[in-house]
Amino acid sequence: MSRPLSPTTFLTRNAMKTLPLVAVITLAVMLILSIVALMNSIPLSIRTIYGYSARLLAITPRGDPSRIPNIVAKVEKESPAPIEKIILCRASMAQVNSIVGKWDFVVLGMKPEDLRYYAARMKTKSVTGRYPEAGKPEILISRPVAANLKLKLGDTMLGPDTQDMYSPNPVKLVGIAETDLWFIANDFTYQQEHHFPPIDNVLAFAQDPAVGQSKLDAWAIDAFKGERAYVFTFADLEKQTNAMFKILYGILNVVIYTHVIVITFMMGMLMNIYQSQRLQEFGLLQAIGFTKRQLLSRVLRETGLVLIFGWALGLVAGIGMLMLVKTQMFDKSAFALDPFDPVAMRYTFPAPIFIALVAGITVWLRFRKFDPVGVVERRLV
Repeated sequence: MSRPLSPTTFLTRNAMKTLPLVAVITLAVMLILSIVALMNSIPLSIRTIYGYSARLLAITPRGDPSRIPNIVAKVEKESPAPIEKIILCRASMAQVNSIVGKWDFVVLGMKPEDLRYYAARMKTKSVTGRYPEAGKPEILISRPVAANLKLKLGDTMLGPDTQDMYSPNPVKLVGIAETDLWFIANDFTYQQEHHFPPIDNVLAFAQDPAVGQSKLDAWAIDAFKGERAYVFTFADLEKQTNAMFKILYGILNVVIYTHVIVITFMMGMLMNIYQSQRLQEFGLLQAIGFTKRQLLSRVLRETGLVLIFGWALGLVAGIGMLMLVKTQMFDKSAFALDPFDPVAMRYTFPAPIFIALVAGITVWLRFRKFDPVGVVERRLV
């Protein structure tokens, strides 16, 4: 007791009174962090599943195959970034799983040399199995797709009996690309003979996959505006994703701030009870010479320590729970979840701030008309 005004003195000597306050803050922060991170896993999944589009520019002629030569010529002549390769491919559709249901995913049909280039562009380190042979009903997928669809080498991925993964012949999985990017590809000739419409699509690859590709993408969006050509870029994907989830995040904000308000008022009542139990302590300290300012400073510092510790513990608990969910549930199906989501962490800031504000007002009102003599004489209960 050599430092009676230390903010840790009462907290450490009365842990059973302090821990409930810390627990409430911890649970509030953990709940907010978990809710926001899980909600963010949906747009994160979109960016992860379709992340391959950041490394290419895709243009389809909107059903008019006669437009392909003009599109290729325009890209080659007017591109603001050096072009490394242009591929003409065919496309059909498959589906992958997400935490909110099935999503369409493109199956690209490429010539053998183009498919090898594409796999390398998708950061493929190696291929377990082999590449599809020309004209045969065979397919190559990346490791995340294999995990997502629970497929292994030799399995039938596409076939005539599945509406969502249709192909007129059973298409066998012959290769799994070791990369974190999602892609599905098979042979150009097979798609040309068995899938419709009979229209080529243009894939353009800048020499610089980072800066050059983004320049090429931005140019293509403006260059083909109003033409018979649909441009698919990663930047456009992000724009659509943000617009899609704008209302959802508005609802999420209402839910989070309602939660913060409820927790704040509950903490205000707990603080009031907490301080009421210490009236005799405050009265005795003021009676022996401590000022209201000193006592108020001590209580506010105690409150600050409780809030900081509860907030930090809530982050640790929330991150731990999210990591458990990720390893036990999400990773098994290649679902995307970031336990260290910075946006989710920022959402936890209002809770301790508003609680500190309410607690400060509660303490100030109690000390404003505090009568130490009455406490000592036991006139106050």
